[in-house]
Amino acid sequence: MSAEMTSEQAVRDAVQMHSRRVWRFALALSGASDVADDLVQATCLRALERHHQVTSHDRLDSWLMTICRSIWLNEVRSRSVRRARALSVTPESELVATLPDSETNIFAAEVFTQVMQLPEAQRETVMLVFVEGYSYRETAALLDVPIGTIMSRLSNARRKLKTVMQFEAADAARRSGK
Repeated sequence: MSAEMTSEQAVRDAVQMHSRRVWRFALALSGASDVADDLVQATCLRALERHHQVTSHDRLDSWLMTICRSIWLNEVRSRSVRRARALSVTPESELVATLPDSETNIFAAEVFTQVMQLPEAQRETVMLVFVEGYSYRETAALLDVPIGTIMSRLSNARRKLKTVMQFEAADAARRSGK
């Protein structure tokens, strides 16, 4: 088997294996499931077209995320829009794992909704680190920013999420009469 066929097959395998993760990241970037679908399709197409550019098969998931982000930024630039569309029609079942504990599912959906309200830079960083499990260093490389920027974005996102979640908990307690 030639090196080109090996590279093409590795990319095909990576696309199949990581498409769900790329979709979640695309959703975090765009804020809309239909746009995320289009981003994933464009990402897969570009990855397959450029399979010959792969130099290492170790982290093809990172390569796919980078392609996805590049396509998104190009789309944003072309429309001169810096704000993600609101999360509106994405079924919750696509956003969080379905666990037997319904309270956990409800809380996870609430947290995800709040994450989608974060500014785009914080939202994409939170998704890569906390949802997709990339290290700070890997995330910094994917987003082409210093690692300190990743740490700052995460700190600010945590602070915003904590404030919102505390407010919602207090509001829920007040409504239930506690």
